[in-house]
Amino acid sequence: MHRTLTVIGLALLVASVANQAVAQGKSTKAQKIANALSAAPRSVSKDAAVMDWPAAQGAQMATLRAGTNGWTCLPDFPSTKGNDPMCVDDQWMGFMSAMMTKATPKVSHAGIGYMTAPGGAYGSNTDPFAEKATADNEWGYDPPHVMLLVNDPSSLNGLPTTRQTGTPWVMWKGTPYAHIMVPVAPTKK
Repeated sequence: MHRTLTVIGLALLVASVANQAVAQGKSTKAQKIANALSAAPRSVSKDAAVMDWPAAQGAQMATLRAGTNGWTCLPDFPSTKGNDPMCVDDQWMGFMSAMMTKATPKVSHAGIGYMTAPGGAYGSNTDPFAEKATADNEWGYDPPHVMLLVNDPSSLNGLPTTRQTGTPWVMWKGTPYAHIMVPVAPTKK
């Protein structure tokens, strides 16, 4: 029993150190992988590919680890405040590729993305390309969450569009990048 508790304690310590190092931008490949895998349930992340964010604007993502289950995990995005690693399916990878080039995403079926690691991040709820708060971009905290893509944007009509409700909401409504955010932790007011 003592050995099990020691192993669990060490695993939590390693994950904590990895998440802190990634957040500070001084992480090793192993730390980035550990941080990326923390974004989703183990059933999703254990066999997922792990990619790293492009080193420069217009560059390609780097493969940190090959995967076998169709999921891709990425570590904390270095330029954002908070801890926001993610694990996404093929629809989300295509969606993110389109965003990086400001192209319209092609969503052929529902897509799922996990950003459930402790921490969350800050960003705009209305402008997918905002880099800081403005008077009209609803800048705020996004708690750990699951993201859902739909292939028919009209199916988002009638859903809340503000994160402050604590219930699922539509992020970036009215843009080609609209999707559903399902919080799994409280939203900060």
